[in-house]
Amino acid sequence: MDVLNSWPRIPHAVAVLCVVAVIAFAGRWAARLARQPVVVGEVTLGLLAGPAALALVGRPAFEAALPDQVLHLVAFVAEAGLVFYLVGLAHELRAGPPGASGASGASGASGADRRGATALTVGALALPLLTGLLLVGWVQLTDDAAARGTAPLPAFALMVSVAMSVTAVPVLARILTERGMSRTTAGRLAMTSALVIDAVAWLLFTASVALASGEAAGLVRSLAAVALGIGCSTALGLALRTGTARRAAKRFPALAALLLGAAALAVALTMKDLGMTAILGAAMVGFAVPGGESEPWTRTVSAVSRTGRALVPTFFVVSGIALLDDVSPAASWTLIAWTVALGCLGKGLGSYAGARLDGRPPRLAVRIAILMNTRGLTELVVVQAGYAAGILSAAMMLALTVMALVTTAMTGPLLDLLDRGSDAPRVEPVPLTTTESGRR
Repeated sequence: MDVLNSWPRIPHAVAVLCVVAVIAFAGRWAARLARQPVVVGEVTLGLLAGPAALALVGRPAFEAALPDQVLHLVAFVAEAGLVFYLVGLAHELRAGPPGASGASGASGASGADRRGATALTVGALALPLLTGLLLVGWVQLTDDAAARGTAPLPAFALMVSVAMSVTAVPVLARILTERGMSRTTAGRLAMTSALVIDAVAWLLFTASVALASGEAAGLVRSLAAVALGIGCSTALGLALRTGTARRAAKRFPALAALLLGAAALAVALTMKDLGMTAILGAAMVGFAVPGGESEPWTRTVSAVSRTGRALVPTFFVVSGIALLDDVSPAASWTLIAWTVALGCLGKGLGSYAGARLDGRPPRLAVRIAILMNTRGLTELVVVQAGYAAGILSAAMMLALTVMALVTTAMTGPLLDLLDRGSDAPRVEPVPLTTTESGRR
């Protein structure tokens, strides 16, 4: 309701969104120049925009340029964009991203890929979960109150472990496509494992949010919110499968995308009001939408997701502004260093060991491990959700965000380094088009 009552501030908010669009463009340009995924540039500049503006003009001028009412409107747009984007991400997790699985089509991976990635998936999930617990143990041992926050220990430990275990399916898919690796053994196995791991991560994320309530009544309320979300998304999925809905989606694609986005936002915000996170509601809607190459709703979801992807940079800017007041000097470089080191150790060793147990040769296992260490936007979504739910402190959010950026930025250079001295010809990255950049 606060957003609706702020309508006189809408022109001001639109101007802010235009500035955010310029920041996002600059971030993408810088990332391409550095031969990095565009999300790295968008996130880095987005998070730094608020602190940089504050340092440049001072707090009074900053608050005059971005008063609370305008910031609330911009934050609402950021949340809506995140919801729309996650509908598409969940839909990809359900069916498998196009082009990432070669001829396997909508199934997302062939039966051979699934059987050949069993140990890889276990290793790439189990060891990062363990390193997450090690990081929590270090925080407890050092009595780092800024990193620990006030959430119940079980919820905090599970959330940190989930954040350490994620592999970013959308960014991984784009890296594979750009480097011509979508149909290679390493690409197929990494994508298959990442799909399974991220699905499990969302389930563990839900459990963490439920544990954060700390009381039986809060747990029941969280479970009721999940049940409501499942019920609403299931009903929506059944409605979308009717012949009438399919014909309408084909005939009026823009209206179908608008209605689907509105439905996803309604489910997401309802779950948020009930004490869960809007992110989970958006994921449920995405999983419920019918999928398949010939399914009209797949194209509708793509349109909704592209809209969300265009708005996601706002999410980074809002997050950076939120951290201005919350992150203190106690968010130490030691915490960040431990987080990055354990993040790389868990994914790298776990993926390598799993690939070797699956019978892959050492060089291929190393390549798979490098790909699996890509965190990207999915990691940032999980971290932001944990922060918004009060489970992660601002200091821990900052450390995990840096870890996500570092591990994603490492992927390309490490693959280039591995290719040096290899007999296989190096595949040059495919130039990024405007349409393709929207998928990332």
